[in-house]
Amino acid sequence: MAAAIQAVSIRGHEERQTPKPHVVYRIEIQAHVRSWQMWRRYSEFVELHTELTKSTGSPPPVLLPPKNTFAVLKGPFKDESSMIEQRRAGLEAYLRAIISAKEDRWRESYVFREFLGVPVGKQTPATGSGSTQFSLASWLDEHLELQSRIRDVRADINRRDTLSDRGDVGASHTANVQAKKKLAEILSRVRTLTEGLQELGMAGMAEGELQRRTDMVARLQDDCEKLGKIVTVARQASRANTLTTTTPGTFTNVSIAPESDRVALLGSNKPVTRVFGAALKNPQETGQTRPLDDHGLLQLQKTQMEHQDTQLSQLTTILQRQRHLGEAIGAEIRLHNEILDDLTNDVDRVGGKLSGAKKQLNRLG
Repeated sequence: MAAAIQAVSIRGHEERQTPKPHVVYRIEIQAHVRSWQMWRRYSEFVELHTELTKSTGSPPPVLLPPKNTFAVLKGPFKDESSMIEQRRAGLEAYLRAIISAKEDRWRESYVFREFLGVPVGKQTPATGSGSTQFSLASWLDEHLELQSRIRDVRADINRRDTLSDRGDVGASHTANVQAKKKLAEILSRVRTLTEGLQELGMAGMAEGELQRRTDMVARLQDDCEKLGKIVTVARQASRANTLTTTTPGTFTNVSIAPESDRVALLGSNKPVTRVFGAALKNPQETGQTRPLDDHGLLQLQKTQMEHQDTQLSQLTTILQRQRHLGEAIGAEIRLHNEILDDLTNDVDRVGGKLSGAKKQLNRLG
């Protein structure tokens, strides 16, 4: 926690060239049992100040040193090194004022702890508390772990289907039960992850980052919903190649329809062909469609169609933008042509005046 911080100081700075030349300051943090350092640039201090003011409702007790370089150079120091040193001292006073303030709302803010890199990971609450506290980094770690668990559930479903195709009903059922247990655990952790995101949002997370992580949770929930539908539908193990036999070539508990019934049902043995277009090849099962039932395939098709519609809309927007750019370029070219025509007329007019002046000079000479 931030209350465990004993001292904060800024001991030095570095000039870095990427992505563009800038100065970063070395912040040294001393806690009860350990110490560490963080590198932050001035723009990150500005973002911290904005987020602290927004989340707590009032600015920290000390203001940041001025952002404008010329405002700094108006002071007693006129060279760049003195300006950097003055800014370093101002940033150090800013952090120390937050740490030593009587009110702890700034130093206990989640944004401030993240800024200083305070090692606060997931914390299991005491018995009776229903929430789990995440840091910005541990929340992402939990999200990656849930994505890995979802892949494990898909693997169990694929193994269930493979065992079912082989006729191993017992092992197929066991794999399906394992997938259900893992999915139930994932759903519980997704709910905890959602609650943790709400707490991070209340602690002052930036609005854009909050929306991005909300979309990440929504995708996890969609995956869990699809997997829930899949694990509740056990595939039929009775295939033509799994018929029980007593002796080679003989089947039991199977009644084969006579050929006359097949002809009456199908009309003839003539294969059905397409009327229009080229003949289609037999559909091939893929890794994406193999674990899906009819409803899952329909949902997958709808999702792909929606994705294609979205891409088409984006392409339409891009083409419209290109059209507007082309029209603007055309208008600019026409304007330049008119300017060039006016210039040509002016040159001709000046040339005519020069010719007249030359003739008058010749007469005078």
